[in-house]
Amino acid sequence: MRRAGRRSEVGAPGASTLPRGQVTRRVLRAARACAGGALVAVLLVACSAGGDPVPTPTPSATPTQTPEPTPEPEPWLSVLATATGPTVDLYAEPDPAVAVPVPVRTLAAAEVVSRPDAVPLTLLVIEQRDGWLHVALPVAPHGSTGWVRAADVTLSSTDLRLEVRLTEHRLLLHRRDEVVLDVAVGVNPQAAPAPGTGYFVTELLQPPTPDGVYGAYAYGLSGAPPVLSAFAAGAGLVALHGTSQPETVGTDTPTGSIRMLDTDVTRLVQEFGLPLGTPVDVVA
Repeated sequence: MRRAGRRSEVGAPGASTLPRGQVTRRVLRAARACAGGALVAVLLVACSAGGDPVPTPTPSATPTQTPEPTPEPEPWLSVLATATGPTVDLYAEPDPAVAVPVPVRTLAAAEVVSRPDAVPLTLLVIEQRDGWLHVALPVAPHGSTGWVRAADVTLSSTDLRLEVRLTEHRLLLHRRDEVVLDVAVGVNPQAAPAPGTGYFVTELLQPPTPDGVYGAYAYGLSGAPPVLSAFAAGAGLVALHGTSQPETVGTDTPTGSIRMLDTDVTRLVQEFGLPLGTPVDVVA
């Protein structure tokens, strides 16, 4: 009988035959190479996925908004306060420490206007402060001031201002920084208001007939009694008014106060709509 010999190591067809130890080492080296290649492939895929690398955005500081500056009030704008009733309480000054302030007096429309049932009590505002208004008062002496509650009045404004030039016998109407009317006036030196600022219009009356002593219209001014009361009492009248004597306009006159041509005072009323409270400056 023939003795059986060793089985030969058979590889793949056509492959050379290697001893077992060499085969094992070569397989391990191949496995390591494959594993390394796979890791490199993974890294390359991770770096190249989605195209070029996207840089991480750098956090930016939150922009700080610069507060808008408080607009300055227009120098030619006047604030007017009209009482919501026939009277308004006046106070010496606001006092936040006092819960219920006590008024120093009550101002009635009847002290200021000829028709308190028809003409509202209007004041010229000097200053506004947290629910309070510092106002010029229309009563004598000229220059009197007081405080009123903002809740007791309604506010409006005007960009009109009157200027009376006594010596020149001229009246100028300013709108903002422009003179929109410049006309002659007659002046009664005994009844014209004293030079100064802080006067304002308190009432507007239309006489029953335009050919009367006060012409087509009459504007009452602050610091004086109501127009009709002064006229009835024969007291000095402080007003801007028309006239039935146009030849006296532009001169000193013995009667009236500050007289204008009827056509000019009518323009103040109908064309310019001069509101109650309009400031009036009187220049010597």
